[in-house]
Amino acid sequence: MEDNYTFEMFWEDLDNGYKIYYTYLNCRYLIYKLNKNCYKNELVEAPPKCPHQKNAIYTLKRVKEIYPFMENKEYDTGF
Repeated sequence: MEDNYTFEMFWEDLDNGYKIYYTYLNCRYLIYKLNKNCYKNELVEAPPKCPHQKNAIYTLKRVKEIYPFMENKEYDTGF
């Protein structure tokens, strides 16, 4: 995605039902919205012996906290 992709744009995409892949701390995740202020974060790829949770439920506040550290954001195309 573009360098000028802001958190507000990211949040609007999640609100519109998009699923977004991103890299965080050398792990690949998928995030999407479940309900109001409720986002599901799934671990897709990780190095061996990764201590991160495989599934987590985040609030918007937590998503906003980790957004600056997300890299390689891309939409889930469904293929």
